[in-house]
Amino acid sequence: MPLDTALTDISEYFTRVRAESEALCEPLELEDYGVQSMPDASPAKWHLAHTTWFYEQLILGPYQAGYQVYHSAFADLFNSYYESLGSLFTRAERGVLSRPTVAEVYRYRAYVNDAMATLLADTAHRAREEIISRTILGLNHEQQHQELLLTDIKHAFSKNPLRPAYKTLAPQKEGGAAPPLGWLAFDAGVHEIGHTGPGFAYDNETPRHKVYLDGYALADRLVTNGEYLEFMAAGGYEDADLWLSDAWALIREQGWQAPLYWEKSGDRWTAMTLAGLQPVDMAAPVCHVSFYEAAAYARWRGKRLPTEAEWEHAVARQAVAGNLYDADCLRPKAAGGSRQFFGDVWEWTASPYTEYPGYHRQSGPFGEYNGKFMSSQMVLRGGSCVTPKGHIRPTYRNFFYPPTRWQYSGIRLAEDRK
Repeated sequence: MPLDTALTDISEYFTRVRAESEALCEPLELEDYGVQSMPDASPAKWHLAHTTWFYEQLILGPYQAGYQVYHSAFADLFNSYYESLGSLFTRAERGVLSRPTVAEVYRYRAYVNDAMATLLADTAHRAREEIISRTILGLNHEQQHQELLLTDIKHAFSKNPLRPAYKTLAPQKEGGAAPPLGWLAFDAGVHEIGHTGPGFAYDNETPRHKVYLDGYALADRLVTNGEYLEFMAAGGYEDADLWLSDAWALIREQGWQAPLYWEKSGDRWTAMTLAGLQPVDMAAPVCHVSFYEAAAYARWRGKRLPTEAEWEHAVARQAVAGNLYDADCLRPKAAGGSRQFFGDVWEWTASPYTEYPGYHRQSGPFGEYNGKFMSSQMVLRGGSCVTPKGHIRPTYRNFFYPPTRWQYSGIRLAEDRK
């Protein structure tokens, strides 16, 4: 949905996004809904409930006169990290919540959907503008969880010895070669980055501000599986000189020798996908690598990762188009002439996740949404093959801790230019 029509079509927008979350769960069996495969992941059932909790706690409770919560215990059970809104159920134990049942969570969603439909239809409400603003934030929040739901399902299925498929996907053509790596050069100068103008953006994308950039160049496509395999074959995981200190300790401890989900069978590599275990396409972008692996690979190639300011300046005028969730590919694919700025994989940058100049964190739950995480994480840009198209833009700042690998994260190289 175009963001500039969100105010007039808010009811349709709400209905569509809510339906998309449930459509994502249609391929699941009942037993799949409750699986939590690691502390960083959440069960599908929890995602469905938490995104419903958001509207109940932050919109219906404050603005719907006489609203009765669906269940008093849900306020704590499905609170993710909002300390200002009360107690939190332990994140690592979300998988023990066999109750409420899946059926009960769907009833909860229907109950809240009906109440939201009534509230959104009240065009004379004294707080109409704030209700719409919070609803748009809630819908973007739900789209984030749609992507997380898919990444968490993939991780859960990867732990299952049967390697089940979430969905049958069209076969991906293999054997092609990636186009030669080229470079997009940019001159030194003062530029502006950050969101401005109409349309939705998170607070961490603001304010718009000036940055000075030396001359630089970005690779015109993403690093491929075949190129990353060269790094592996050259002993990249054994060369301490390539790695940051924390990274070297981690790969020794964890025994990393390849991207997450890769498995060696004879002389052939396979990887877990949402279509089950599949051969690794050597021309497709490498995926499920941490910031540590991305930085080590770039150093091995004699290059570096781009800063987020370089990335945004380079793509500021690019149309948001690419292998995003709406393409229904659900896995990275070879460039095929595309520069891959949007979709395929989230691109690690060399920039720590922190506030922009002039940023002021809000008080209460809306300050907790992004602001309180501005420490010890790195910025990623561009979206992935499981990011909804209407959810991504050139100024969008994703962020994860450096060791994170279960997200669809990959590598674009950069270099200095005079």
